[in-house]
Amino acid sequence: MTHPLLILDPSHRSARFAGKCALTVMAKAPIPGKVKTRLSPPLTLEQASGLNACFLQDTIASLHAATLAAPAEWVICYTPEGAEVAFRDILPEGALLLPQRGDSFGERLLYSAEDLFACGFSAVCLIDSDSPTVPTSEFIAAATILLHPGERVVLGPSQDGGYYLIGLQAATGRLFEDITWSTASVTRETLERAAEIDLPVEMLQLWYDVDDDDSLGHICSELFSPNSHLSPGYPAPHTRKYLTALPNLMASIASQVETVD
Repeated sequence: MTHPLLILDPSHRSARFAGKCALTVMAKAPIPGKVKTRLSPPLTLEQASGLNACFLQDTIASLHAATLAAPAEWVICYTPEGAEVAFRDILPEGALLLPQRGDSFGERLLYSAEDLFACGFSAVCLIDSDSPTVPTSEFIAAATILLHPGERVVLGPSQDGGYYLIGLQAATGRLFEDITWSTASVTRETLERAAEIDLPVEMLQLWYDVDDDDSLGHICSELFSPNSHLSPGYPAPHTRKYLTALPNLMASIASQVETVD
């Protein structure tokens, strides 16, 4: 049995969102061959898509926990438009969705922020769907910082030079212009754009995203290695359960752990 998902309409401002931060996951519909293709191999395209769905479920669970501690609501900003059905078995009843628009990645980020502010939110965090173990405390901190008086942007840097979160108090276009997307210079260039317009930046904890074989090993080490020295993150139970069910991958992880030990 399917359940309703709520599609936000930026042409209708809602008082429900006033004084709240939109904790927004920028998500692709989990369709095999369309998501996490750099994880195949070692995963099949179907396994990579399934893992992507688990990432999304864990991120949502963490964001839900954050909304219990900060004035915020979580939203899925998705692509492609018309693929809502792909989310029905992943999202809980009443989930808020917003279709992405724009051609370039920078445009999709900016327009998503514009649409969320038009819906009535007082602040917006745009969050990747590739970092399911980001500590919930980072999302709480971002929402809290943005809802305090004073102009600022919040940035959650990733180890690959990008960011897992950008938090805004207004849809500031310059932050998304002249950025070399999908490179190790994204955070640096974003800081440069903020400096150009005299916009203070508050940094969150450095974390990582999972988009290739090396970072897949990283999350496996975090979730399964008892000797891991990684900072504790969100436990990502959906991801952990899914990875456990991939015996070939788990055998490889166990071999790596034994070698390190």
